[in-house]
Amino acid sequence: MSSVPYPSMKAVSTERVSSDGGANPVEGEVVFKPVKAIWIGGMTAAALVAGPLTATPSAVAVFVILTAITICGGHSVGMHRLLIHRSFRTHRNIERFLVYLGVLVGMAGPFGMIRLHDFRDWGQRQPDCHDFFSHRSGFWNDAWWQLCCGINLKTEPRFTIEDDVANDPFYRSVEATWMAQQLVIAVPLYLLGGLPFVIWGVCCRVSVSLIGHWLVGYYAHQPKDHLLYIEGACVQGYNLPRLGLVTFGEAFHENHHAFPNSAKLGILPGQTDPGWWLVKTLERLGLAWDVKTPETLEARPGLSVNSGGGDRPEIGPFWLKTLPRI
Repeated sequence: MSSVPYPSMKAVSTERVSSDGGANPVEGEVVFKPVKAIWIGGMTAAALVAGPLTATPSAVAVFVILTAITICGGHSVGMHRLLIHRSFRTHRNIERFLVYLGVLVGMAGPFGMIRLHDFRDWGQRQPDCHDFFSHRSGFWNDAWWQLCCGINLKTEPRFTIEDDVANDPFYRSVEATWMAQQLVIAVPLYLLGGLPFVIWGVCCRVSVSLIGHWLVGYYAHQPKDHLLYIEGACVQGYNLPRLGLVTFGEAFHENHHAFPNSAKLGILPGQTDPGWWLVKTLERLGLAWDVKTPETLEARPGLSVNSGGGDRPEIGPFWLKTLPRI
C-alpha cells in the first residue's frame, strides 16, 4: 500500500465509474474468491496433469488456433477495443459474436469484464490507489490476489453500464452462464478428437489465457523506461515490445494508457498489433466504421512525452509527427 494519505486528494471519475460520494480507491480489503480460485485452479490443474498425457500434434494445434481466435477476436477486439472502449462501431450481431468469443476466453461474462476493467482503470487514474489496482505488491502476492481474490473497497464508487449493453438479452444470457459456455466448445471438440481435444482446447487454453492475461497486466505496470507519461495518475502503463504478436497488440499498454479509446494499440513503427489488423480488415469489408485512432482522438488530459531529461512537453495535435520513432 502507498503511504500517501487519500482523504486530501480528489478522486476523478471515468465514463462508467463515478467517484461521487467519496469513493475511495485506496482503502479496501483483498478477499478470497473461492469460485474464481476453483475455476482457474481447476483449469490449471487439469492442464498440468492431463496436458502432457494427452498431447498430440492435432490437440496442440487446436489449442493454438482456438487461443488465437478467442484472444485476438474475442478478448482484444471484441471485449476490450469494442465493448469496453467503443473504439469502433460494427453491426450488432458482429459485435455480439466478437464479444462471445471474448466470453469463451473464460475470464468473465461481458458485464463482469466491463466491471473488472473499469474499476482497475478508475483506480489507476487517481492520485493514489490500492496495491491491488497497481500490481505493486510483489510478483507472487499479486498472482494470488489477481487469480484467486478480489477487492472490497471501504467506499465503493458508483458503477453504471450503458442501457443498450445492460439490457441486451444476449449479453444478459451469456453473463449468467459464462462458465457453462465452455461446453459450446467442449462438446464438439470431444466429438472431433476425444479427451485430448477437450484438455487442450478448453483446459489448457483457458489456463494459459487467464494466467497470461495476469502476467501481461503485471509486467505492463512495472516501472521502466517509457515515452508517454500521464501526469496525475498514480499508475503508468508500459509497453512490452517483444510481446506484441503473442498478445495480439495488448502488450502496448503505455500506448493504451495514452489513448485508451484508440482501436490501434501498436501506434508507432515496428509495433506489431494483430488486433488492429482484424479491425482494419473489418473496416475494409464495410463491417466496421467510426474507427478511432490517436490521429482522430484528443490527447488524454495530462499526457506528455518523456524526453529523457526530466522535461515532459505536452502532446499537441501533431503528436505523431513530433514523437521519436521508436
